[in-house]
Amino acid sequence: MSVQYIGVLGMLALLVLIFARVPVAIAMGLVGTVGYAAISGFEKAFIVLGSTPFEMGSAYALSVVPLFVLMGALASGAGISGQLFSAVRSLFAGARGGPAYAALGASAAFGAVCGSSLAVAATMSRIALPELRQAGYSDKLITGVIAAGGSLGILIPPSIILVIYAIIAEQSVQKLFAAALFPSILLTLFYGLVLAWLIHRKDNHEQISPNVGWKGRWCALLSMWEIILLFGVSIGGIYAGWFSPTESAAVGSFGALLLGVVRRRLSFARVHAAFVETILISSMLFLVVMCAFIFSYFVVLTELPHTLVEWTRGLNASPAVVMLILILFYIVMGCFLDGIGMVLITVPVFFPLVTEVGFDPVWFGVVLVLVVELGLIHPPVGMNIFVIRAQAPEIPLSVIYRGVIPFLLAPIALLLLLVAFPDIALWFPTMLYR
Repeated sequence: MSVQYIGVLGMLALLVLIFARVPVAIAMGLVGTVGYAAISGFEKAFIVLGSTPFEMGSAYALSVVPLFVLMGALASGAGISGQLFSAVRSLFAGARGGPAYAALGASAAFGAVCGSSLAVAATMSRIALPELRQAGYSDKLITGVIAAGGSLGILIPPSIILVIYAIIAEQSVQKLFAAALFPSILLTLFYGLVLAWLIHRKDNHEQISPNVGWKGRWCALLSMWEIILLFGVSIGGIYAGWFSPTESAAVGSFGALLLGVVRRRLSFARVHAAFVETILISSMLFLVVMCAFIFSYFVVLTELPHTLVEWTRGLNASPAVVMLILILFYIVMGCFLDGIGMVLITVPVFFPLVTEVGFDPVWFGVVLVLVVELGLIHPPVGMNIFVIRAQAPEIPLSVIYRGVIPFLLAPIALLLLLVAFPDIALWFPTMLYR
């Protein structure tokens, strides 16, 4: 049996296990180990299985993950998210759709220190959903804007998925963060345009809050100094070359802890809960990444990436057509897989193809995360949808699905722009790291 045939069987087995609800990490580890053994024998497979955890545990690059997770957990425990929503709501006071814009803006701002889409969606569901209901919005619009706003957390730096992509594809975290900054701003604006269209529909009967004037808006803006300081020092420090990503995450975590303690918002119990949450999330992520490495070793042995590159050459398709095919493939996969699983399963296979046809790996990282972001909110598996459902079980899933669908236009439009104009993502890292 040829190694390519074993590779195809391994891919099919992986999909069967995932559809059978086996956790992605376990499925990748199992297929990777058995597939490696089928090609090179169980002795070598067990050597890989035994050495991979040690190699991961000693990898300095992975230390950035728990530190950024800790920064988000401490910021959430310190109540920064609630303060953000109140401040942004004051900025939009007196305008039609003000609370809805506030939910979207606060999601983007909180994503700038959190890095996790699910955490943003869960936090905003607790904070913004009751406020938006009180303001007279329909459940359809409320859940749509919270799901869309939550998805910004994985594109706005610091993005955990961008860090994982950087590790798998051996790319610079600094360049990826720089490349994602302006597309994330554009996506927020696109979501705002979709929201501006939706709030003028007849099924929303909002109560417009009183105008607070320019003085009130300045006070609201100044009250956001904590989030501005955290983002400016940690992420801005990366752009300025002051810190490495790991140092930046450490500074940001300490800053969130210091701000919470000084402002007396972080009790010992909340700090303890933040560390426990960080340990649980990081352990889950490390297990997934470790199994992904085992799976990638198997993929390399099967020569599937090389076969895929040769097959694409035979098609004589243009690079743009190849990329559009990959994007469509990812969108379909997003119906069935979670974001991290998609990145870890596909990057070892598709990355050689992407570089072979001439695409910049940093640009592809941004496109990949944007497609994953689309998967977080499109039916039937969108994880943000189920996070909102868990926070508001009285809202039917059909209502959430209908609320999310209009917001899918924003990431699709940005994807088309990025394919047509790659410099949207590349000009900033090119300027910073010449």
